[in-house]
Amino acid sequence: MRWNVDLKGVGVAPRAPRQWIFRLDVFFGRLVEVPVAILVIAEVAILFAGIFARFVLNSPLIWSDELASLLFLWLAMLGAAVAFRRGEHMRMTAFVNMSLPAMRAFFDVFAVVVSLAFVLLVLLPSFQATIDQAVIHTAALGISRAWRTAALPTGLSFMAIFAILRLIEVSNWRLVLKALGLAVAVGLVLYALTPFFEDLGNYNLLIFFVGLVALGVFTGVPIAFSFGIATFAYLALSTTVPVSVLVGRMDEGMSHLILLAVPLFVFLGLLIEMTSMAHKMVSFLASLLGHVRGGLSYVLVGA
Repeated sequence: MRWNVDLKGVGVAPRAPRQWIFRLDVFFGRLVEVPVAILVIAEVAILFAGIFARFVLNSPLIWSDELASLLFLWLAMLGAAVAFRRGEHMRMTAFVNMSLPAMRAFFDVFAVVVSLAFVLLVLLPSFQATIDQAVIHTAALGISRAWRTAALPTGLSFMAIFAILRLIEVSNWRLVLKALGLAVAVGLVLYALTPFFEDLGNYNLLIFFVGLVALGVFTGVPIAFSFGIATFAYLALSTTVPVSVLVGRMDEGMSHLILLAVPLFVFLGLLIEMTSMAHKMVSFLASLLGHVRGGLSYVLVGA
């Protein structure tokens, strides 16, 4: 779902400042979107080459999986920045949409503020992780792992830039200050309760991953950032585990070999859409099962 910070309850910056904000947004947007498009093409080409060499030529490219995994991490992080710029990260807006326009505008700004807070909190550990990985070399390519890990701080930096631009666009600075104040207040309260969390043990899981996540999700914060900020708070306030573990898990989570199928599915979906095959498939199923009771449900399942 999109968030929209130019609602009537929010207002936008005056026209002259808004022009340079728009130009910056377009500049950084192109700076991210063009590499993402190139990465998708490169990813598909490398995967096809690896499959062809392995199963047709019977001579596997030992570096193909490693290179594809490296590029996929860059694709995931830069793609996340593109989605952030477009406001397309998944979020639940059921409760937000039921509120008054002014309150809805506040929740939209609050979602950007919380997302920015998480990005800034993870940004420094991601830079440190990149520095730590610089001395380690990959097995197949023989290059520094910093080339891989650098995708994290790069993507996070772009997300921070886009979030700041969104907040600058808002002319109602009182609304922005209120959202910042609420985020800071929640953070200070959680920090003050740190000694209390140390004695709760596993009950902290309910506080952070049920309570804090629910608070973020129900107020319209993108689901990924709700879980991210809750995980960071849990590690920082209730455990002795370094927050760099979160960065490492982000890296590993986006590096699983099974995820390499995602670009191919995207490419296949694009081909199906461009050739109108999807429309014809749904039309065929509708004509076949449309007259049956509950036939539309069967069509949806088949599609």
